Amino acid sequence: MLNEDQKMRFRSVLSPCTTFFARSGIHPNVLTIAGLVFALLAGRALWLGSFRLGAILLLAGGLFDMLDGEVARAGEHGSRFGAFFDSTIDRYAEIIPYLGLAHAMRFDDLYLLPYLVITGSLMVSYTRARIEGLGASCTVGVLERPERIVLLFLGLLVGGPLLSAALVVLAAGSHFTAFQRMRHARSVL
Repeated sequence: MLNEDQKMRFRSVLSPCTTFFARSGIHPNVLTIAGLVFALLAGRALWLGSFRLGAILLLAGGLFDMLDGEVARAGEHGSRFGAFFDSTIDRYAEIIPYLGLAHAMRFDDLYLLPYLVITGSLMVSYTRARIEGLGASCTVGVLERPERIVLLFLGLLVGGPLLSAALVVLAAGSHFTAFQRMRHARSVL
């Protein structure tokens, strides 16, 4: 999980793109939809077994996912509905590439790994949303969405046994993060 210094440095790298989109008047929800379109394209590429193309499309979608919130804050377009819309679309954008990958791996002995990653990823998001919905803060966890995107990207780019290893780390790490958050919930609620 990125600490505050790392987040600030990353935001400064994204700053020119954020400024461009905020000044151009492009609504953050358009960027959210663009991220979903790239996730759909990544899912299709993975479905067809084009792992490297899928990796690039996945990373592009992740970039739009990071930009939409930054543009909302910079352009003062932030709203409660926008936050809800972004979170909901993010879940679809996270699931779709793994479904494509699951299809591509359907004859592999490890074909269940993408499904284990999907369930773990959804539980990471759910546990945070539920804790925060009950009025507590939730910043714990080792494997949030940006880290999961980077791990999957690297696994897809390299392929072979390293893709399998990345999926094992993603499955174990996401479920571990969900359990970290459950333990955190017990202490704060």
